Amino acid sequence: MSEEKQYWLLKTEPGESSWEDQAANGGVTKWDGVKNKQAQRHLKSMKLGDLCFFYHSGAKARRVVGVVTVVREWYSDCGDDGMVDVKAVGEMRRPVDLKEMKGEKGLKGFALFRQPRLSVVPVPEDVWIRICELGGGYEGGDGNIFENNDSEGESDDEEDD
Repeated sequence: MSEEKQYWLLKTEPGESSWEDQAANGGVTKWDGVKNKQAQRHLKSMKLGDLCFFYHSGAKARRVVGVVTVVREWYSDCGDDGMVDVKAVGEMRRPVDLKEMKGEKGLKGFALFRQPRLSVVPVPEDVWIRICELGGGYEGGDGNIFENNDSEGESDDEEDD
């Protein structure tokens, strides 16, 4: 029996690690430096293939800007707090601001709103789908467009029958 895919939101300050940094790094980054015990438990719960929103926090912009996938589950190097490795999947076709999310009735009760300082947040599938809809899906570097939780994108250059 296979486990169901889980969805997450990972927060980062753009000055520390931005979407541009993620993309420039061959798309793979160690997601580390998480000190909060609850956020660490969330990291430890992540499985290969789980999808995560890449969220810019901070004073200038609070918004979902991209999607990454877990490519290495929880591990620790030399007594650090532990980490997972994530790889860029695609950039949101339109970033989704926190204010816009808070205005959506279907997103009421989302953990991001209840625990705004938590850096790793679980995302229920219905919330994931709605945020993807708000952002017009996300687009991979290969031109494939993902509408919500699809693992198979559609290329812009495919012909319709």
